[in-house]
Amino acid sequence: MNTATLNSHRLWAYLQLLRPANIITAWADIMAGFAASGYFVEANLTPLLWLILATTGLYGGGIVFNDVFDAELDSKERPERPIPSGKASHTGATLLGSLFLIVGVVAAAQVSWLSATLAIAIAMAALLYDAIAKHHHILGPINMGICRGGNLLLGVSVVPAALENYWFLALIPIVYIAAITTLSRGEVHGAKHSTGIIAVLLIVAVLVGLFGLGWLTDYQVITALPFLILLGIRVLLPFIKAVRQPTSEQIRIAVKAGVLSLIILDTTVAAGFAGLPYSLLVLSLLPISMILAKVFAVT
Repeated sequence: MNTATLNSHRLWAYLQLLRPANIITAWADIMAGFAASGYFVEANLTPLLWLILATTGLYGGGIVFNDVFDAELDSKERPERPIPSGKASHTGATLLGSLFLIVGVVAAAQVSWLSATLAIAIAMAALLYDAIAKHHHILGPINMGICRGGNLLLGVSVVPAALENYWFLALIPIVYIAAITTLSRGEVHGAKHSTGIIAVLLIVAVLVGLFGLGWLTDYQVITALPFLILLGIRVLLPFIKAVRQPTSEQIRIAVKAGVLSLIILDTTVAAGFAGLPYSLLVLSLLPISMILAKVFAVT
């Protein structure tokens, strides 16, 4: 194998570590939070671009470190992953993850110190999850949800006053990710029936919570309703099937649907706060993420 081919294979391995399809879903978080902040009416979208770069760094770094800390376990359960297969080195992955986290914090600092503070908190929460929390049945899902909820608030942070008013929006992705993380524990060996039921109930709670945003004076639930229905169909059906057939294959299908449908969740939030045109822009990320998911692993 010549040097060019070898380098190409290494680059591909590190791209696999980053899980590009998942990073696109993180962009949707930022855009949803940006919509809630009310800043989207401004002509200057530079802060949005900085925050998208920030979440790319934070999410990318966090997910790379997930493989770094899981290298030994993956060598037994998922030996095809880049690090245990030898396609990516442990040191190289550590450097890549560190670089992405630093870029995430620096990019957020270009918006405000509040955004930078949130970015640091997200990075720390991601590392806590990767190293410790994911091995705990209760703390793990909550910790991962906090990372995602913080990401949504990172988008809101472009307007500090909005962050004070809409901090509770973070609860929606926290519960949603808790559902996905709870179910994902059965990706290798299958899951208990009760675990699947808990995950389904958490998804139902998210759907109810999104509908409940209609109580806010500046949230148009009628505009958001079609996306809310789409979210229910896209997520509930595979989750219910995973409950009926809790095999590792069905669970992976449900988890993948849940991860990609984060974009639909964010579109639902964006639709209520910013209207149809902006929400369709957020939704346009879905086909991009789905295409990438056919090339790169999501879980």
